[in-house]
Amino acid sequence: MNPFVVAAALAGVCVRIYHIHGFSLLAAKGYGKSLCSGGVKSPPDALPPRRGVLAFRCARDSAPRRQSGPAAERAGAGRDGVSVSKRILDLVLVIPALVILSPVFLVLMILCRIFLGRPVFFRQERPGLHGRPFALLKFRTMTDARKPDGGLLPDRERLTRFGRFLRSTSLDELPELWNILKGEMSWVGPRPLLVKYLPRYSPEQARRHEVKPGLTGWAQVNGRNAISWEERLRLDVWYVDNRSLALDAKILLMTIWKTVRRDGIQQEGFATMPEFMGSGPSAMEPPG
Repeated sequence: MNPFVVAAALAGVCVRIYHIHGFSLLAAKGYGKSLCSGGVKSPPDALPPRRGVLAFRCARDSAPRRQSGPAAERAGAGRDGVSVSKRILDLVLVIPALVILSPVFLVLMILCRIFLGRPVFFRQERPGLHGRPFALLKFRTMTDARKPDGGLLPDRERLTRFGRFLRSTSLDELPELWNILKGEMSWVGPRPLLVKYLPRYSPEQARRHEVKPGLTGWAQVNGRNAISWEERLRLDVWYVDNRSLALDAKILLMTIWKTVRRDGIQQEGFATMPEFMGSGPSAMEPPG
């Protein structure tokens, strides 16, 4: 069973939590100044740890000006409420999903071991909320085949038929449910990209890290890997500015349809998404 089907079946349980509790819970907290002049409000303990710091620059002059005053305060408190409600919803969905899908996990682990060898999981450091790194989990889809000089072969040559099946059905993403359970990811949000991309973002593109990365997102249901990097990052920032539980439910339902149709799996002529080389001045520093 696809994880998005499970998510959609349970999404209605909590979609109104924010309307009942979310705003009143955090409206009075006033978390103080944002990390950057145009950034998102965060509690003091949300600052990145010293190890592997991925700090936002205060891009006051280059980032668009944000609304200020009472209206902005109310909007900020509302988004804080959405964050709390999203975490509750994440747990309500992911715990039964892990139980229901455990036989699928077992079968895929055995198949990965047969077709790709060990290890069956792909682990890679990715930037999460506010750029903090975490270990992303996926099922392997490529071999470790190498050139005579020891370098890895191109992705197209290492991607196996079984790996293509996992990617086209999004089954390779199933282990990310563990990242959701740990609070490193959410069901919906911008996809976690590579750490090396952080210095390449423009100030506006870097705002995609104001929320937790997601298993699926607005860009994934509006083109996925078949659209340009600039469009994909623009859609990520649009989600940051317009996020709500109702939008998350819509994205989950759209994801089911896109997964069934296998839309936007790759760009024409590429086995995987081509590397993002940047499109503007950086707003983030690489890890220290």
